[in-house]
Amino acid sequence: MQIDVASFGDTDESAARHAHDIFCAANLARTPDMPVPSFRIFRDEVYKPFPGVRKERAIGYLDGEPAGYLLIMLPQQDNLDNASIELYVHPRHRRRGVGRAVHAWAVQRIRALGRKRLNGETVQNEDGSDAFAAAMGASAALAETRSRLDVTASAQPRWDAMLAEAWTHADGYRFVRWEGVPPERYLDDVAYLDSRLNADAPTGDLDLEPEKVDADRVRRTELQRRDRGFRRFHGGIEHVATGRLVAWTVLAGHPDNPDHLWQNITLVDPPHRGHRLGLVVKLENLRYAREHWPALAAIDTWNASSNEHMLAINVAMGFRPVDSWMQWQQTV
Repeated sequence: MQIDVASFGDTDESAARHAHDIFCAANLARTPDMPVPSFRIFRDEVYKPFPGVRKERAIGYLDGEPAGYLLIMLPQQDNLDNASIELYVHPRHRRRGVGRAVHAWAVQRIRALGRKRLNGETVQNEDGSDAFAAAMGASAALAETRSRLDVTASAQPRWDAMLAEAWTHADGYRFVRWEGVPPERYLDDVAYLDSRLNADAPTGDLDLEPEKVDADRVRRTELQRRDRGFRRFHGGIEHVATGRLVAWTVLAGHPDNPDHLWQNITLVDPPHRGHRLGLVVKLENLRYAREHWPALAAIDTWNASSNEHMLAINVAMGFRPVDSWMQWQQTV
């Protein structure tokens, strides 16, 4: 057997199609309940990187056949010693050395770029990915839980009752909502809340610094997502006395998967905690998203397994734990 690894550029559609095939096959094998992206979505991921992140890609070939796919993500504004990778091997080519060869190529490339740490994640199931990460020299750094909300019309009355009760603890606040780029009055507040994620959410033993997010980055990132075809439903809580946005959450999806949304960030500014704002903003935003995403059947979200507060909110809403994930970090 001969294994070769070769990078590919943003305009190499043939390599992108091979990468898409490997990505989809690997993900359907490990998490068959999760939607996989169409080639249109995947191609846009290749051609349209988000602001603040540079990406490199490679294919691992086994005797000339595409067998592995590597994505390297390089932050450009913060965490400049880190690089994150996603590494996939087609199920029919596993346990033949492809993963090791691609990982070794990634380590060499990351070193050449002057980065010191490699981050990656695995699903903790029986496919051997955890053992592989440990064998490559990575250390388990942050356990996460993926939870799923099965959305049904019959659940809405229960959510409405929960929301009404939660609002009794949130006097002096109001819910606001938008799609895509935040209103100008909230741009700085969204940037502030976004930049708090690595400071407020548990990060375990990961060596991470808070991201440097400003209004321009928020705007450009939202426009990039729109150009990729994604729709993002934002919910916020405004503190009426100051006009500041003090809580924020996002549900995101693509029309190619009309029955599914991803629950993204949810943050409450520390001085405004204790008023049920996390529950309020998520329930209000769920109602908002359902108005515009009528075929919605399921929402997936990730939380640090130690984040008891947010997991309790999810359980109260009806989310159920589905599987466990691990964030790994390796010094290179």
